[in-house]
Amino acid sequence: MRRAQEQAAQPRFTLRTERLGPLPLVNHFLARLDLAAILARHVPTDDRRVAMPYADGLGILLRSIIVEREPIYRQGETLGTFAAGLYGLAADAEGRVGDDPLGRALDRLFDADRAALLTEVVVAVGQRFGVRFAQLHNDSTTIRFCGQYRTSRRGRRLRGRPTPWITYGYSKDHRPDLKQLLFILTMSADGGVPVQFRCADGNTPDAETHRQTWETLRAVAGRADFLYVADSKLCTREQMDHLDRHGGRFVTVLPRSRLEDAEFRRWLQTHEPAWELVWDRPHPRRRGGPRDRWYVCPAPLPSREAWPVIWVRSALLALRQEESRRERLAAAIDDLTDLQRRLRSPKARLRAAHEVDKKLEAILARHQVGRYLTIRRTVRAEHRFRQMRRGRPGPNTPYRKTTRRHPDLEWRLEETALAYDRKSDGMYPLLTNDKTLTPAQVLEAHKGQPTLEKRFQQTKTVHEIAPVLLKNPGRIEALFTLYFLGLLVQALIERELRTAMRRARIAELPLYPEERRCKRPTTEQVLRLFSHAERHVLLRSGRPVQVFHAEFTDLQTQVLTLLGVPVRAFRP
Repeated sequence: MRRAQEQAAQPRFTLRTERLGPLPLVNHFLARLDLAAILARHVPTDDRRVAMPYADGLGILLRSIIVEREPIYRQGETLGTFAAGLYGLAADAEGRVGDDPLGRALDRLFDADRAALLTEVVVAVGQRFGVRFAQLHNDSTTIRFCGQYRTSRRGRRLRGRPTPWITYGYSKDHRPDLKQLLFILTMSADGGVPVQFRCADGNTPDAETHRQTWETLRAVAGRADFLYVADSKLCTREQMDHLDRHGGRFVTVLPRSRLEDAEFRRWLQTHEPAWELVWDRPHPRRRGGPRDRWYVCPAPLPSREAWPVIWVRSALLALRQEESRRERLAAAIDDLTDLQRRLRSPKARLRAAHEVDKKLEAILARHQVGRYLTIRRTVRAEHRFRQMRRGRPGPNTPYRKTTRRHPDLEWRLEETALAYDRKSDGMYPLLTNDKTLTPAQVLEAHKGQPTLEKRFQQTKTVHEIAPVLLKNPGRIEALFTLYFLGLLVQALIERELRTAMRRARIAELPLYPEERRCKRPTTEQVLRLFSHAERHVLLRSGRPVQVFHAEFTDLQTQVLTLLGVPVRAFRP
């Protein structure tokens, strides 16, 4: 009995496991940016009744976007699964995290001077990470919304500031049934680091966004001679003249609607351009496949603005376009054959000429083969003979002839149009106002655009920007600002790791599942590598006695060294 009492009186030991994950690594980059201080300056807490500073709430949401991607109403639960202090809060403040304080933090971010905030962040990126802003790439995408958003209207102002209009428009997600906003992003060619973000109404045409975007970039960069690269929506007289008059340089794609495009394709039928080989690389996806060759050639004539037009030819693009044309032709002929069979059926209901023409127009439009097929609607006569009187038919039996006419189809391939387009397969024109750039440099600048598409893909897949579980347009725009900052931090991690790999002459790292080799690691793979990092705390009567810090594999240690993150960052 006494022995049992003595054992009960002895202090008990317990082991507490605390999750670290990749948050210490993310915090290291946030500290290098001094982002907490920047947020505190631009989104100050001017109300003593606020239990949690607005900058701390925004820091919680930003870390969640990068690491966890949980909705706002679950941030309190998520924060409790990590070790204390990793979200930048004191231990006694973590219990006060809820959707109301975070929502008010988004309200204050919307009310703040976000342009000045983002400018200070981008300047810090250039100063502390050495990112160069000599070449900037711009594009836009749409973010879809599920819901009516009836309170969102054109020109609506919230606390004196305009809010974006969530409405229907041209959906780049191929969801015209959903409302949307336009997400405009600009990044530096140096590492694909985002440098500017803007949110516009859901029905805003891309052609109307470049002028304002360029003016903002000029203010951020402090100069106008950076190279601005954009898609064909930049190619309007008003926008290009504005950039050129103010000392800007640009590279854009010349759209097919321009006269210069048709002139060159017509000239190409009787002339052979002097192509210059720029790249000759193995097939990017298939071993032993056709080589990836890129050629450039200046157009014989400049554009109507007297600027150089550079034509580009890709061997793989030519193969893809030829294959696509053959597939579309085959699909169109299958549809025409099926329609012809229906018209020739005895029970055919499709008889009116205008209905047949409507079907034909739909087939040609769906497969985009109107240039290559000539279709003629004909009339097929069907004759029937019937005795005029009863009895067995004989040599003198009179018959009545009945003729029924049915619509029918005939088509043929236009070999001339096929040969004409085949001559220019794999080619497209680029336009620039910088006459000092060589054709190879123009192509190299344009080929940085796919990196921007990768950023949009990461926004929609990795960061899961949609669906947006908010109804307030002001909070939505503020949340998109945090997504931009999350993309920025993600890009900086990628850039630091890839730069360090080149410096150390490391071609690959086994970051893929099953330790497969990776030539161009992404932040997603780095964060996954540290997702299970944790520490253990030995407690005696509820008080810490000893801490067992996270132990790292050789690969984890190598990645931390390349990123410049000390191991002590995981030992708070």
